[in-house]
Amino acid sequence: MSELRQDPTTKEWVIMAPERGKRPQQTLGKRITDQILEWDASCPFCPRNEAQTPAELFRIPTASHNSDWQIRVIPNRFAALSPEGSTARRESGYFARSMDGFGVHEVIIESHLHNATLPLMPYEQVENVLIAYQQRYNSLKMNRQLKFITIFKNHGRESGTTMAHPHSQLVATPIITPYYHKRFDVAHDYHADMGTCLYCDIIQEEMEKGERIVAVTDEFIVFQPFASRMPWETWIVPKRHRASFGLLPAINLPELAKVLKHVLLCLYHELDSPAYNLMIDTTTTEDEEDPYYHWHIRIMPRQSMIAGFEIGSGIYITSALPEETAGRMRQCIG
Repeated sequence: MSELRQDPTTKEWVIMAPERGKRPQQTLGKRITDQILEWDASCPFCPRNEAQTPAELFRIPTASHNSDWQIRVIPNRFAALSPEGSTARRESGYFARSMDGFGVHEVIIESHLHNATLPLMPYEQVENVLIAYQQRYNSLKMNRQLKFITIFKNHGRESGTTMAHPHSQLVATPIITPYYHKRFDVAHDYHADMGTCLYCDIIQEEMEKGERIVAVTDEFIVFQPFASRMPWETWIVPKRHRASFGLLPAINLPELAKVLKHVLLCLYHELDSPAYNLMIDTTTTEDEEDPYYHWHIRIMPRQSMIAGFEIGSGIYITSALPEETAGRMRQCIG
């Protein structure tokens, strides 16, 4: 029997309907990297093709004979936002508010290998990706016009990516989206009411119950949320309260790299290298030390399409119970 569950971090409802997971579906081959070469002459992200991209903003070098870099960060050539412009809002009638498309849109090229994939990379390379994430985050937050920074990765066609070469993206905006306003408001109200962090309390309860826990390390806890919006949705959350990803001590990045690699590798094996979206949820650039929010990584495998009901109602339907999928993940990680 299906069940309605409420997400405590957004107050949104999710339908848990595991019977829908039994529907017949036509699936596409997932392991696209098996047919991709290490280098593609037409790919602007590959070594020796650097002239096809805008001037780089950051790199981590390497002594490899194949390339002189391990990580490159560049402006997105087809950026959604531009650092040129004004943050002044224009009013043209009550319902016509607008502003320049001001902001920053960057690409983090995760490897010089065209056919690399994050779960199969060495730990050190995953750590390099996280270093690049944090370096660019902390650099951009110094611009006080940028109020919110989103770091995300789309992997696989179903996730929305258009480039095969492994990469992530960063978008910094002068506004905070309504979706995150809601998350912050819920967390703030909880803190005002209870005097504690909502996410810290969720961690404590998940640890006590254990049924949705995937893994626990010295500094991080991995679990699948009670009201998962998608099957196999997995969170990586620091045990220590920090509102901002930018304030995570560098000494913790090697451990986070191992945790992230293990989680993605398990999803790779359990779901046959699925498409997924990965997001770093963090607080605003102006309030990095707030007591109510708690940064974390969300990984959303794209096992099903977002269809008419979800778009029309705002209610997601999940075809797998997190209590069951978390158990399989625990066995995988061992």
